[in-house]
Amino acid sequence: MSVRVGMVSLGCPKNQVDAELMLGHLADAGYDLVEDAAMADVAIVNTCGFIESAKSEAIEEILELAALKKEGRIKALVVTGCMAERYRDAVLEELPEVDAVVGIGSNHKIAEIIGRIANESGFASYGEKEELQMCGRRIRTTLPFYSYLRIADGCNNKCAFCAIPMIRGKFRSRPMEELVKEAETLASKGVKELTVIAQDTTEYGSDLYGKRMLPELLNQLCEVDGLKWIRVLYCYPEKITDELLDVIANQPKMCKYIDMPIQHVSKHVLRDMHRPGDRQSLTDLIAHIREKVPGVTLRTTLMTAFPGETQEDFEELIDFVREVKFERLGCFIWSAEEDTPAFDLPDRVDPATAAQREESIIDEQSRIIDEWCEGMIGKQTEVMVEGFDRLAECYHGRSQGEAPEIDGKIFFDTDGKKLVPGQFVNVEITDFMGCDLVGRLI
Repeated sequence: MSVRVGMVSLGCPKNQVDAELMLGHLADAGYDLVEDAAMADVAIVNTCGFIESAKSEAIEEILELAALKKEGRIKALVVTGCMAERYRDAVLEELPEVDAVVGIGSNHKIAEIIGRIANESGFASYGEKEELQMCGRRIRTTLPFYSYLRIADGCNNKCAFCAIPMIRGKFRSRPMEELVKEAETLASKGVKELTVIAQDTTEYGSDLYGKRMLPELLNQLCEVDGLKWIRVLYCYPEKITDELLDVIANQPKMCKYIDMPIQHVSKHVLRDMHRPGDRQSLTDLIAHIREKVPGVTLRTTLMTAFPGETQEDFEELIDFVREVKFERLGCFIWSAEEDTPAFDLPDRVDPATAAQREESIIDEQSRIIDEWCEGMIGKQTEVMVEGFDRLAECYHGRSQGEAPEIDGKIFFDTDGKKLVPGQFVNVEITDFMGCDLVGRLI
């Protein structure tokens, strides 16, 4: 009788790719993969460990599966991912229900580790971070017509608030020819949209080639037959060059979409974060991007309540949000992460004020999104069909302006015409609901 294995993967797309590679190893080893971890013999929780809320989500998931194990509905519980790598033996100490903890450098041994559980429990396996496998067979968990392409792992940036370099190690690029080959394989399997990811995509190639090579990589990916859209996430603002903008603007396959986490605009807050720039430099950069890439959709991530953030700093940040009007924006409250430089900083913002500041930015961005959506009414856009919503009784999909699993969707009526997921159609926008657009098939 085969052993059934199910996985719950939390966190970012980079962690999702790790999960897909582990599932590939398990399939190759003959394990029976099931979609619902609660229905498995062995349940794996692939955790995120970036901020406190992510850790809380991971622990909650682990405890829910541990309860099923106690009831005898599952036989073993394995924890992998960033939280496993970051806290190591502490996971077993705090969560004795867990049978094995797997650091990222041992992901490729996941099938062997599960085999050990039959005779042993309560153990951990940690390889060197640099041993994290970045290529190989993946059991993709996205919809069939889009996929992530991870071009590197680790990070050399020294942001004071971030635990990623500690968890993932130094920045490591994958060879360009390997990435192009993987893109070709994905395209041959029906992938139409490729989302390029790394902790810092704009740093790509610096370790392998002695210079940053993201524009060259994107040019080569644009030559892959079968791909229609290529999207790039996690571009650091100080590394966005005219060469990169020219590729995004001029290559027909490139989505006119740039994800650029800036965190803050107050000069002294950015310095405390160990980040360059200030409000003026970021304002100038955004104006330059919009000039170089007409119609670009800009996404950013902001952090409020970083230690030492004054009311004046916050007002500068929210005024910047009003001025620049990002098409997409996320905001979160600084999380005190042990072993990061910011953990010991004085002048922490009290929780009530922090929550109020986060809510104020979200409310301001909601007004900006409403204004943007109203401006879309009457316009036409190309949409990739993702499926049919039986509750809304209409199809839904995304344009170049919506990244998968991050941004909103476009819901549209076809007047009875049947469409196929992965198909590209033209839609006229007629209305909006929250951050989702509504339209009709042309």
